[in-house]
Amino acid sequence: MKKKDWRTVGLGNVIVLLLTAIIFLSSTLETLTYSLYDFNMKQSMTNAPHEDIVVIGINDSDLKTIGTFPWDRDVYVPLLHKLKDAKVVGFDITFSTESKDPAHDIAFVEELKKHKNVIIPLIGMTEGAISRKTTFNSNGMSVRSVDEAMPEIAAASIPAHINRIEDNDKTIRQSVLQIQLPDGRAFPSLALKTAELAGAGTGPYLNAPGKVIDIRYDAHSYDFFTVSFHDVISGKVPEEVFKDRIVFVGMTAAGYDQGKTPVDNSMYLVYAHANIVNQLLQGSQVKVALPFVSVLLIMLLLAVTAVAVWRMKAIASMLYVFAAAAVLLVGQYFIFSNTSWFVETVYPIAALFLAYLANIAMKTFYETKQKNFITKQFGRYISPELVKEIASSGQELQLGGINKELSILFLDIRGFTTLSERLKPEEVVDFLNTMFDMITDRALKNQGSIDKFIGDAAMILFNAPLDVEEHPYCAVKTAWDIQQGMKQVREEIEAKYGVTISCGIGIHTGDVVVGNIGSYLRVDYTAIGDNVNTAARIESQTTANQILISEATHERVKEFFDVNFVGEKMMKGKTVGVKLFEITGHKGIPVSLAGSKDVTKERGIRTVNAGEAM
Repeated sequence: MKKKDWRTVGLGNVIVLLLTAIIFLSSTLETLTYSLYDFNMKQSMTNAPHEDIVVIGINDSDLKTIGTFPWDRDVYVPLLHKLKDAKVVGFDITFSTESKDPAHDIAFVEELKKHKNVIIPLIGMTEGAISRKTTFNSNGMSVRSVDEAMPEIAAASIPAHINRIEDNDKTIRQSVLQIQLPDGRAFPSLALKTAELAGAGTGPYLNAPGKVIDIRYDAHSYDFFTVSFHDVISGKVPEEVFKDRIVFVGMTAAGYDQGKTPVDNSMYLVYAHANIVNQLLQGSQVKVALPFVSVLLIMLLLAVTAVAVWRMKAIASMLYVFAAAAVLLVGQYFIFSNTSWFVETVYPIAALFLAYLANIAMKTFYETKQKNFITKQFGRYISPELVKEIASSGQELQLGGINKELSILFLDIRGFTTLSERLKPEEVVDFLNTMFDMITDRALKNQGSIDKFIGDAAMILFNAPLDVEEHPYCAVKTAWDIQQGMKQVREEIEAKYGVTISCGIGIHTGDVVVGNIGSYLRVDYTAIGDNVNTAARIESQTTANQILISEATHERVKEFFDVNFVGEKMMKGKTVGVKLFEITGHKGIPVSLAGSKDVTKERGIRTVNAGEAM
């Protein structure tokens, strides 16, 4: 390729880089990144949460037995009594309104005072009169106010927030460990406070920016030990079950307090709290690699892919792309499952495919351009049809030939020797080029294949390398068209140089050997055999501007041309004379070439005026 072409390729790759940057910065593929993250999370789960975590679920059966939710506070008194030996009791239920009977609230508060480990949640309000934007600082998420339990209940319990944060696809992947009011008061999350009371070391988590951590979901809802609320208060579940264990109380009835998580499209959120506590107890953290890691991968893949596509064959480069994509996907999962580090590879893979498609498109364009250039250039030496056949086959030329019926045309320019004596060398070449341009044009229009130019002579084949059904007609029509074209050339040369030039053309039809003949270093596609020699001998019998054809050719074209019998001539190397016929006019076209329009059915030809082009 030329330097300017390589500059174009370089510019193309710069455009790919810019396009990738736009896609990366605009988070266009954010959904795919989320899907990859969720896949890693789901596939790497152990489904074996900490055995000390117990969930008391308020399920559909409890609602039918106890009544419509929310319940009066006296319902929770026997529950707390049953949980007196639990290590921590965390409610995922708010108590911000009074009961219908104030005595029930008093009873509940009195029971709460007997326990020093019960967490009652509150909710931080982020919506303001002007802005609804959620902001974070070093102390956690900023909130405008809190919706907390009744003052008496709040005073007798431990406060903790149950705010949740969602990604753009409404999935809960992170947890905010602390919220802060404008007055400086801060509240830990339900999970964080539960883990602290259970004795977990939570210090490292509080160092997270904005006190926000990625949740390590390690269990589905059904993986946690869960019991029914009514079974607990009715005594069906022994109190010993809860001794020194972490107990969550929350909704597990259909339609209550559910959300989308990476491992479940509709998880009861009491289990989300349970997963976070499980994570804090086990000391595991999910970390997301910084964006510059993805940027480095993108840059590397763009460079390597561009080089690979231009250096490798098409199949190899395609295999490289899919192999590289597979390595990225498998590699990032291996890293996540073993270290809990998530390396974003969606954008690098997108860059990989963009670079491949762009470079393969440019490579195909330039290869096609080069192929067309070679076809065009070699088509000036040999038959364009043969060049196209070689290019499309993709195989090396094989020596050998086949026996095939051809029509062979030999042509000789008469008066050229005299003319060349009066012309400068460059004028001689220019004259020959003009002549052969006209001859080549007429031959190609009639499906002929230029076999070779020999000085001021030419050999043209019909029915090779591509099949031509009416090849005798096409050969004679070519000769006729050449003689018509010679009229103008003859007038110009005679007026300019005072020399008369003419063409003698001989045509014969017969079986010859045609194919690739030569050596492994130099191959010539040509025809050989007695019938080729016969065609050459016929041409030698012609006079100025004469077209002579053999009897074999005459039998195939006599309906389409005016013909005069010249006589029988003895040819060199022949023991029997060859009957020769002169073409004097063109009167028709074969049905297979002309189609059905204006076809004379009786003769199977379309009548034309002499000299009319096909």
